[in-house]
Amino acid sequence: MILKIMFALFVIGLVPFIFENSYAQIKSGGFGDSPFERDFGDVKFLDAYFGTINEKIEVDSGDSNVPFTVVFANVGTQDITGIRGQLSLPLGFSASDGPGSIIRADSDSNSLAGENFYLTFFVNLDKNIRIQQYPGTVKVDYSRLRESGVRTAFADFDFKVTGDIVINVRAIEPFLTSLRTNDVVIEISNNGTAPISGVDITATNTQTELASTSSSITNVENVVILESSWDIGTIDPKSVRYLTATVYVPESLRGDTLRLPLSISYFNAHGDEKVISKIVDFYIKGLIDLTVFNTDVIDLSGKQMVIGEIINEGNEDGLFGFVTIEPRGNSNIKSSTQFIDEIEVDAPVPFNVPIEFDGEPKYGEHDITITIRYKDSTRDEVFLTHDTTIFVKEPSNDDDGDLDSTLIVIPIILAVGAGIFIIRRRKKAKIEAN
Repeated sequence: MILKIMFALFVIGLVPFIFENSYAQIKSGGFGDSPFERDFGDVKFLDAYFGTINEKIEVDSGDSNVPFTVVFANVGTQDITGIRGQLSLPLGFSASDGPGSIIRADSDSNSLAGENFYLTFFVNLDKNIRIQQYPGTVKVDYSRLRESGVRTAFADFDFKVTGDIVINVRAIEPFLTSLRTNDVVIEISNNGTAPISGVDITATNTQTELASTSSSITNVENVVILESSWDIGTIDPKSVRYLTATVYVPESLRGDTLRLPLSISYFNAHGDEKVISKIVDFYIKGLIDLTVFNTDVIDLSGKQMVIGEIINEGNEDGLFGFVTIEPRGNSNIKSSTQFIDEIEVDAPVPFNVPIEFDGEPKYGEHDITITIRYKDSTRDEVFLTHDTTIFVKEPSNDDDGDLDSTLIVIPIILAVGAGIFIIRRRKKAKIEAN
């Protein structure tokens, strides 16, 4: 019996020399090839990105002192403390302390078993860094509570230099006209180096929105906007997209600045949804609505003239007005201009431009263009053209003789009549005196 027990103990002692030790080792993901040996399984790598604990941020080449956060989970059964990290990044990334410095970080608190903890490093990016994905390695030193000594964990990971997004908005035509419907085009530009996707834009503080709010922050609720939301899609770096809207502006806003707030939601290069606010400003001009009517040709003191009237049916005066007559087709009428000054609202403004010919006079019908030139309240010059046909009469010699005789005879008749009247008054005065 004793011999059997001794033989069994001998066999058990001999087994370790016959069979090799067997261990499980993770080779995938670079763990087994890393310069840092991983012997413990208390810490698990989760994520690495530019940003802080609360928010990922966009970075571009040349940025300095940028936070770089690595997220771990304490998957062990005990709390850990004394957490310190060391970061190894490719060429072009350096510590914020300067090139050659080790990129280090300390955790501000202990990590409870089953909880996540963060290490935030601060990094400088070289100006030649490209927007792409890069590899990195992090080393974590820590201690388990109620245990002496320091344990080490490491992780290889990939991270991305995203580029940054710069969104600007502007109106292609920053002027609106009151008393009419305006077609508005707004440019949305991405002046950054990262694309933005899923761009949705909403006009805020409009009449519809104010139905559920208590106050207004702009005067946009006083206009009528037929469209209030737009799906833009993706805007690549250094590119623009456009949205269009139809806006009616009442007369009461003439001379004011209209501020149109826009809420822009999009997804950045991290895949996070962001919402920003932008305001597009417009200046509201008055309406100058001119019509030319009652054009004709009259003879004035032996000179034929083109006459007509201009009516302004808008709500603002036209300034520094000129009327120009120009020939069309076979007409040989010379171009002539008359200054008419202000073109007031609801008050017909007459004009009369003398007719002169280039060469021999041609009588009969002439096709002409009447051009009204004026300036609005922003001092922009505006042109209004009106095509019409006039009839130039040929003057007759009899008419000229009659006109000359009339100019002589009428004063004589008036003088004789005045003389007779004065003589009769004197005679009557003498009779009454006698």
